[in-house]
Amino acid sequence: MPARPKFLSPPVATGGPRKLAHWLPTFLLAAVFLLTLLAVVVKHDSNWPEAVLLLIATIGTLAALTRQLPVQNVLLAAGIIAFIGGLAHTIGVKSGIPFGQFMFGSEIGRKIFNTLPWAMPLLWIVIVLNSRGVARLVLRPWRKIRTYGFWLIGLTALFTMLFDCALEPFAAHMKHYWIWTMAGYSPTPHGAPISNSVGWFIVTVLMLAFATPALINKQLSKRSAPDFHPLAVWLGGILLFGVSAAMNGFWPCVVADAVIGIATTVFAVRGARW
Repeated sequence: MPARPKFLSPPVATGGPRKLAHWLPTFLLAAVFLLTLLAVVVKHDSNWPEAVLLLIATIGTLAALTRQLPVQNVLLAAGIIAFIGGLAHTIGVKSGIPFGQFMFGSEIGRKIFNTLPWAMPLLWIVIVLNSRGVARLVLRPWRKIRTYGFWLIGLTALFTMLFDCALEPFAAHMKHYWIWTMAGYSPTPHGAPISNSVGWFIVTVLMLAFATPALINKQLSKRSAPDFHPLAVWLGGILLFGVSAAMNGFWPCVVADAVIGIATTVFAVRGARW
């Protein structure tokens, strides 16, 4: 048997510290999620469990994405999403465009320049990147078609919008992170104006128009295994909002969250099995 050429390096080991760096945020996220869920059930007044959950979810989302992409690509995409999302909410709270007239409550925490809550850019990162992961699972059977990229952007925006619909009762009515001040608007069943859903969809499309080049794995040479981490994080959020709605008697929201969660799971698992 011919000797292995010296210039061919052996495969890089993926064990030890690297595995720990990937899986530790996931374990922490699961633990903090259970703690936050418990706080919702017992109706704990403090908002620190949600703040810690958002921080760990952001770290876990970025760490999971580094399994597929270089770290610099992940950080670039996250930076673009955070900047555009933060800018959109800064403009929105001052002008009502593109979400509708609203104001942030004191419960959401400290604000950057007394305008933008620190949590909003991180919230955008978690929602958009995990919604994109869910969309990739759903579209897995069609990822070879020429229009796949456009379908991925559109479906990601749809899942982002649906996640926000589930978030609205929790954030606006139960936690008072923000308050809608529009007079005479026709709210959706989740208590927010239709313009809010349209705004989240449009802003997500704008984000992905700039961030998508950084999210493409240009070195993918073979069919990769489906990644269920984004689906788990996405459904975890829907579950948290649904439980909170049930504890506060928002039963139409509970039904809507259940329909969103079940339908998304069915389509995502069906696509992943392809």
